[in-house]
Amino acid sequence: MGDSGKVLDISTQDLKKAAPAFAKQGQALAEAAATLKRTLDGLGSPWGDDEQGTKFGEAYKPKRTEIERGVAILALGLKSINAAMVDMADGHIDNEKLVEGMFTKVKTPGGKDGNGDGAEGDKGAR
Repeated sequence: MGDSGKVLDISTQDLKKAAPAFAKQGQALAEAAATLKRTLDGLGSPWGDDEQGTKFGEAYKPKRTEIERGVAILALGLKSINAAMVDMADGHIDNEKLVEGMFTKVKTPGGKDGNGDGAEGDKGAR
């Protein structure tokens, strides 16, 4: 339970406001990874062709590829959080409207609520 006393207090405005930061940081990570890849590609194999250099290169190259793939997935994931947070906020808004509609009294056709007294009826109850 939050400070507001509500059991579930979701700020859809905060979700929508925070969402773009994930897209921005995902893009920044993708750009940093691309810069690192270009720089490392430009260096070639600076560890040499001796026994130690060959061992290092054999261990380094597959791990570098794995790391590059992992960072690309992470950047894509950060970008997708943006859309997911907006969708989640919109879903909460739609759900609140739906629940509110279930409990809002509206006049039924003919001015009767089905009880014959002309009072307002419950929306969706008839």
